[in-house]
Amino acid sequence: MARTWLSIRVELVSGRGEDYWPRPGRILAAARSHTFEQLGAAIDLAFARWDLAHLRLFTLADQTPVCSFRTWEDMPDGAVDSDRTTLSRLTPGDQFAYVFDMGDDWTHLCAVADHRIDPLDELGLVAAQPTPYQGWGDLPDQYGRRWDGDSGSAAPRRPRNPLADLPPILPWWGPRQP
Repeated sequence: MARTWLSIRVELVSGRGEDYWPRPGRILAAARSHTFEQLGAAIDLAFARWDLAHLRLFTLADQTPVCSFRTWEDMPDGAVDSDRTTLSRLTPGDQFAYVFDMGDDWTHLCAVADHRIDPLDELGLVAAQPTPYQGWGDLPDQYGRRWDGDSGSAAPRRPRNPLADLPPILPWWGPRQP
């Protein structure tokens, strides 16, 4: 296959009132025929978001807002529909912003690489949707939770042996034997 896909670098800049440095990031492979809505869904999955019932908004370098006409009630002026607008609108070197959840404002800087890629070389397949193929950094939990049942206000208490509650499937799991 030819080098026809876009390589899009996505860095998490801020969210829930925090600015991130170093910025965690992912690089996604995307066909120019994929939509911005598909790209938003892929970014959310790549950044480990699990509550996906929030609005998405892209802002292109020329300030054009891109959002889903299905889910937005009061669309920004001049918006184009993310369900219909394809990534063919992007060119090498373009930068744009992506915001997930207008309350917590998970804000990302996106940059299209200067060169196109072959999805078979990067992914090993031609994916039906934009797909991450590289990444780095610690991803914050969508709601700031640090463990199951965390309310966000309690300090974690580390047990003396944090593996003691695990079943002895692996030799180093479970209670220590004398």
